[in-house]
Amino acid sequence: MPGRRTTGSREVDEVPPARVVFPDEDRAEVARMVDEALRSGALTLGANTREFEDAFAAAHLLPYAVAVTSGTAAIEIVLRSLDVGGRDVIVPANTFAATAFAVIAAGARPVFADVDAATMALSVETVSAALTPTTAAVVIVHIGGLVSPDTPALRALCDERGIVLVEDAAHAHGSTLDSWPAGSFGVAGTFSFYPTKVITSGEGGMIVTTDERLRDEALAFRDQGKASFGANLHTHLGYAWRMSEVHAAIGLVHLRRLPEFLAVRTGVAARYDEALRDSAVLTPLAVPPASRSNYYKYVAMLADGLDRAEFKAELAERFGVRLSGEVYETPLHHQPVFAEWADGPLPVAERVCARHVCLPVHSDMTEAEVAQVVSALADVGAHR
Repeated sequence: MPGRRTTGSREVDEVPPARVVFPDEDRAEVARMVDEALRSGALTLGANTREFEDAFAAAHLLPYAVAVTSGTAAIEIVLRSLDVGGRDVIVPANTFAATAFAVIAAGARPVFADVDAATMALSVETVSAALTPTTAAVVIVHIGGLVSPDTPALRALCDERGIVLVEDAAHAHGSTLDSWPAGSFGVAGTFSFYPTKVITSGEGGMIVTTDERLRDEALAFRDQGKASFGANLHTHLGYAWRMSEVHAAIGLVHLRRLPEFLAVRTGVAARYDEALRDSAVLTPLAVPPASRSNYYKYVAMLADGLDRAEFKAELAERFGVRLSGEVYETPLHHQPVFAEWADGPLPVAERVCARHVCLPVHSDMTEAEVAQVVSALADVGAHR
């Protein structure tokens, strides 16, 4: 439940930036499944993992899913399976560092590309500008849960150039484009189940694909490179990337809530859209007609001249509204850890990273919480 805070002479309920939702019956079901795993002694790569993989694949209209320890591991495993080592992999500059970390861990060189301002995602134009003679793959990131309408055209460009398209769908559980789910446009899609995500397993990730060979490679890589679970014959330079049965139980139970979570988040976003229709302070990132966002993040651009830190502090201190973290505030080519691979300005990525905010969205957000956010935004806007 939201906390209370004093703002001036009054107390208000605090609207948190995000909230993990597990109703009583879901916690009881997780406890039952974990108890069964403990009773059986099958604590990894058991029945819970297989059921979670099957359910996640079905939810995203794909034949294969492989559960792993994190979204980062999922990207690295896919890139290792594609043998990109020694070559270039294009990633957007406005993504989480883990996207590029996975590229480097897989033995490839990250090439940072600019993005389209309307979607905050790679486009045919920005990828074309970043191509090199040794480009092996492109990783498109569905920022905030929005699958860009340019994704099929980007896949076509990659196919034409003999390059592989991989989807970093860490934000995009249940998001679609033309009714096709995130994860179904590239050779593989990767998801994260970190606690902030729409669906969580506590920690964990998932690889989805239509490619049986890639599925088999991923199965080997995640289990120390072994030819099979019960063997000690190692065929790949793998790692301990197995998902535990405890995490699989949590993820499986949470996944069953995905349709209702999407409905709630869509409703919250509709309220925000209406409230910001004539705003002089915030301009929402528009969701194209063919796209259906899961609203992992509700992204809006600040008007020029407004200081983001001051704006967020005012909402928190005066109205108890804490905005969600950015996606992302510092582009990768400005991150010290990637200085070796930084090459020139990327103006659109730099601007969207600097100018956007994310309004609170929860999978069980109440009407009162939405009204509090809308009222706070109206009050702040009226005094600008």
